[in-house]
Amino acid sequence: MYRTPMHIGIIPDGNRRWATQNGMSKEDGYKYGLPAGLELLRAAKRLGIKELTYYGFTVDNCKRPKAQVSAFTDACCKAVKLIEAEGAQVHVVGNTHSPCFPVALLPYAERKADEQNKLRVNLLVNYGWEWDLKNGWLSSAVPRIDLVIRWGGMCRLSGFLPIQTVYSDFYIVDDLWPDFKEQHLKDALDWYSRQDVTLGG
Repeated sequence: MYRTPMHIGIIPDGNRRWATQNGMSKEDGYKYGLPAGLELLRAAKRLGIKELTYYGFTVDNCKRPKAQVSAFTDACCKAVKLIEAEGAQVHVVGNTHSPCFPVALLPYAERKADEQNKLRVNLLVNYGWEWDLKNGWLSSAVPRIDLVIRWGGMCRLSGFLPIQTVYSDFYIVDDLWPDFKEQHLKDALDWYSRQDVTLGG
């Protein structure tokens, strides 16, 4: 029986490495991450998770080649539509004043009141921790995160919501994000259920 976290942060790393390993251009990897995100969302709903926050792309990611920026921006726009189609509430967090922020996602930039029995999904789009904190903690509507799961084997937060993750447990999956399996999530939840969560107390 799991001690289920209320809110899970998702760092879906490894799209470009996966594309390269499969003989594709780096930018092709992002579209293959979309089914993984949808599968995780559905699994989270079945397992009783109340809220998810996905790392879409960062301010720094926009320094990458134009083809890659276009690809991950397009993937985020498609992700929002897929999430909505699953009946979840969507909230997009990021620098809306930047040209890197997709205009199509502006209507999702305000966190609306909870709708009963709906999974909440936050998507970080053109997000930067310095932008967030220097502007008065603009992500403050996003609640504390219990568990962060990162795919791709890297053991770092990469600026992922530094205040909300101050007491988060951190679980690493070695597999690349497009190779997501529901078992990854179940293993993370099993691991989390065995952690001593004290929140500093």
